[in-house]
Amino acid sequence: MHRRLRAALDLALDAGADAGSEDPHADPARDPLLYCWGFCAALEGHHRSEDDSLFPLLLRAHPDLAPVVGQLRQDHRMIDHLLGSLREAIRSGADADERARHLEGVAAIMESHFRFEERRVLPLLDALDPDGVPAAADLYGPLA
Repeated sequence: MHRRLRAALDLALDAGADAGSEDPHADPARDPLLYCWGFCAALEGHHRSEDDSLFPLLLRAHPDLAPVVGQLRQDHRMIDHLLGSLREAIRSGADADERARHLEGVAAIMESHFRFEERRVLPLLDALDPDGVPAAADLYGPLA
């Protein structure tokens, strides 16, 4: 899932960089705002699924992970705030450079968060008892 979100962020950054080269409204598939909205929705859905389904499942199996999960949830709130700022910039008609600055800020925090999560949580996922484990989309978000 993290690979897919990284790729979606790259598409949003690339679409924003290409925005000045032509009218994005000429081809809606190349509209950088669509990529930004899509990335935001995918990342928020991923974090919501982790908070609601994956983390409680992990905590039942590994109660000692409470501080790690607390940090990950705090990261989610910070990233949500950054995504809200990006959305506001888009709504207010921010230019491509300002949108890129917002996306790059999200990228930096997201990458740090993903690396921490991958180190601390990923190794434990394979060890979970498959009985009673929800579907991947419930654990990782609608794009899983």
